[in-house]
Amino acid sequence: MEEILDVVDENDCVIGHETKSVVHSKNLRRRIVHVLLFDDTNRLALQLRGPKCDFLPGHWCTSVGGHVISGESYKAAALRESFEEIGVKPELTFLGKRLFTNTSSGVELFVSVFSAKYSGKFRLEKGKVDLVKYFSLQEIKNMLDAQEKFHPELVFILNNFVFDK
Repeated sequence: MEEILDVVDENDCVIGHETKSVVHSKNLRRRIVHVLLFDDTNRLALQLRGPKCDFLPGHWCTSVGGHVISGESYKAAALRESFEEIGVKPELTFLGKRLFTNTSSGVELFVSVFSAKYSGKFRLEKGKVDLVKYFSLQEIKNMLDAQEKFHPELVFILNNFVFDK
């Protein structure tokens, strides 16, 4: 069964509910979560999106990311996605929420970002996650400079929540 997502207004108040495919096809404003996992040396785990991802497979993304299902809190979605994608149940710290506008599509997303310390093993969701690897922040900056394939939400989150913070 296809996920049902909340459609939200400019203040992040629910104004309707639609299937994920309708929300995507109509570029409706919705809620997204991202989790940043840092190891004991403050390296950030990035996820390489697998071939079964419907948007930007083969791109680096946050440690975990996904849609908030209708009626779900941001934190509950972050915990659910963490377990589904990489098999982790982290102790989350809320970093903040911002409105992100994808410049290529014009879609607006409310993005809530959480962080956690984690140095254990990962259980990757087959087809959706190819790899999870820790990088220093300098290595990530070098990857950006080299124009590696980065998900636009990752770039937004790095600039708003990680670099120079």
